[in-house]
Amino acid sequence: MTVRTCIPWPDKRLRTAAAPVEAITDAERAVWDDLIDTMEAMPGVGMGANQIGVMQRLAVVDASEERGQVVRMANPEILHASVQLREHDEASPNLPGIWAAIKRPRAVTVRYMDEAGEIVEKDFVGLWATSVQHQIDHLNGKMYFDHLSRTKRAMLLKKAQKGR
Repeated sequence: MTVRTCIPWPDKRLRTAAAPVEAITDAERAVWDDLIDTMEAMPGVGMGANQIGVMQRLAVVDASEERGQVVRMANPEILHASVQLREHDEASPNLPGIWAAIKRPRAVTVRYMDEAGEIVEKDFVGLWATSVQHQIDHLNGKMYFDHLSRTKRAMLLKKAQKGR
């Protein structure tokens, strides 16, 4: 278990969809462990494997108050999203120092492969739902600021450039 370095924006891996996971082996479990350690060190509420340069559809989410409630997901996909939206300030360790208020569905139903290799369907609500959607975006090669208007996105990225 290791805290890994997050690859910096605009690394092309952040714009590349991660490859599906065929089976859960010790290698995938080790990536999940590193993702958890890295997420906790930030601290954050989720992380996708491509954020640390591993191009597999692996993610972790823990939006619990007390921590230690991590959900490990391989090949997560949204099956259903609520019509009701929830706004939350989102950021990424791949582009530190900036954030934006993003509106996403308040609740989602997600299908994924768990650590035992079983297919699971689970409902996520509130911050859990926001984080799951954020991580799936990462695995699809999208960043949170892609949900902003072109003008707001340009302003955000310009602010990030000044901060470097």
